[in-house]
Amino acid sequence: MKQKPKPRIALLRERAGLTQLELSRLVGVTESTIQNWESGRTGTDHIERIVRFCKALDCQVEDLIEYVNEPLQEPIAKPSSINEIHQLLGTEEQASTINPESGVAQKGKATSG
Repeated sequence: MKQKPKPRIALLRERAGLTQLELSRLVGVTESTIQNWESGRTGTDHIERIVRFCKALDCQVEDLIEYVNEPLQEPIAKPSSINEIHQLLGTEEQASTINPESGVAQKGKATSG
């Protein structure tokens, strides 16, 4: 009996420091789709087929798709920090700072540098 592979999406998402909502926005699906993929409610058969394509063609996933306005030799810039991901998503983190006079935490936009 063949075992069904367990999706590793949650592990990879957590390792990247993303919430389900943030990942859904980056991927272009709903948050519930991410939840279904992570829980195994929705199969990952399509991902398995892509993996088989790449093995058969000895290529990377990116090689399967031709982007009309992007030459193959130029790599796509990847965010190097969680702040850059939040900036791309428009979900910049709220930073808590302690007001030294009152000792109360105050919320404000985090700045990246």
